[in-house]
This record gives sequence, C-alpha cells and structure tokens, in this order.
Amino acid sequence: MSIKTVNPSIVLNGTAQAAIGFYESALGAKTESIMHFGEVPAMNAPAEQKDLVIHAVMRVGGGVIMLSDAPSNQTIPPGGNIQITLDFSDFAEMSKAFDALASGGKVVMPLADTFWGAKFGMVTDRFGVGWMLNSDMKKAEA
Repeated sequence: MSIKTVNPSIVLNGTAQAAIGFYESALGAKTESIMHFGEVPAMNAPAEQKDLVIHAVMRVGGGVIMLSDAPSNQTIPPGGNIQITLDFSDFAEMSKAFDALASGGKVVMPLADTFWGAKFGMVTDRFGVGWMLNSDMKKAEA
C-alpha cells in the first residue's frame, strides 16, 4: 500500500485562525504553513471570505493536523464523529494540555486511571473538536 501517513483535518466555521492560536498555546503546536482564501490566485474570494483559512498545517508532537474554514456558503456541524487522540509520554504534560483544551470547552471524561494501564481523558474544546488524551503509565513512570 502506498499510504505514507494519515493526517486529521479540522474544518471550522470561520474560527480556524483562532483555533490555530489556541492549539499553539494549549498543545505547543507549531504552524508550518497557512494560506487564506484571499491568497489563492484566481480564486476571487468574496470580501467576507478573504481572511478565512483555506489550508493550514500544524505539527503537534510527531504528527500533523490540518485546519481550514468551510466556505461561508457551507456550515460544518461541530464535533461530528471524529476525535483526535494525543498519546503522551509525560502525565504532567498531558494534564496541562487537557486543562488547556478544556478551557472554554467541556470535559467529557476526566483524566483517570484505566483498565488498560494508562491515564486517559476526553474533552471537547471550545471549537467543538473532540480530543482523547492517553498516557501509558509504564512509559510515563520510566
């Protein structure tokens, strides 16, 4: 199979720029590239769409998340059936990221010990994105 990687893409309703700043702060994400609708040659985006994000790439740990805004004539329901899982090697860092993501959002499942030998929790952030955070206790203790 020729699939190299799988990268989740978050599509928002005009809040992608704010989400990028939030994920940089909450997760230490690094924005690798960002392009707005108004920067696309020959697209002639309407004035209300020029500052919307058409494509952004963020590095989060060893992975990549892509973000964009839906065009203003489309509405994306928050959440949906996708959740992004972050696997941590340090419980303190996981706890800090969990609290940051929960700020203005909703804790779905508080951080707790699990039957599979990890600390785990679920949160929906203020943009409606679902996150699952996991830290294998044996790795974190080592």
